[in-house]
Amino acid sequence: MTDLTHHHTPAAAPARDSLATAGVFLAGFVVLLVFALLAQLLMLPWRGWLPGAEGEASLLGAVRAAVYTFMSHLD
Repeated sequence: MTDLTHHHTPAAAPARDSLATAGVFLAGFVVLLVFALLAQLLMLPWRGWLPGAEGEASLLGAVRAAVYTFMSHLD
């Protein structure tokens, strides 16, 4: 007998991948934001430590650029 309640639909895979990508972005953003905030409070030159953050003027923009750079290496 076939169980029809757990069938796989092809449309479910891209949605799961999108959710996983958003989760990785959010986790990376939170970790790098905490790192950047601590370094900023200690007046350390943290922008040079995070790839992609060197040219950004704002803290959030620099963290976002660093997360995108990090995520580009995951593919």
